[in-house]
Amino acid sequence: MKTTVKWSGNASFKAIASTGHSVQMDGPEDHGGENLGPRPMEMILMGLGGCTSFDVMSILKKSRQDIESCEATIEAQRADTVPSVFTKIHIHFDIKGKNLKEALVKRAISLSAEKYCSASIMLEAAGVEITHDYTIV
Repeated sequence: MKTTVKWSGNASFKAIASTGHSVQMDGPEDHGGENLGPRPMEMILMGLGGCTSFDVMSILKKSRQDIESCEATIEAQRADTVPSVFTKIHIHFDIKGKNLKEALVKRAISLSAEKYCSASIMLEAAGVEITHDYTIV
């Protein structure tokens, strides 16, 4: 896996993945940015949300659950001092489907957190406290 990050001027950077996909990141105006894209730390949360959501959906589909939608809302707290690392992250899943079995939803989230989600496991190894909960609709 490889990514290239190119400076676009001011506080703006374009990240280009080895797959050819790209994302424009930018800083806030008070740091020289123009607010043209997400902040790098927001990208980490987006990656975490994508990673764990991918796992949860994959596990639920393999469990033959009739999923209509899955939305993860991620909230994070950061340290007050520099470096302003994440200290706590909470992931809430809203999962909608027909006749969903709560035990299977809970199991899918646990398996993602404890075994499959590389982003979660890496952040926890760095000392970030990550919690999860869910709502079944």
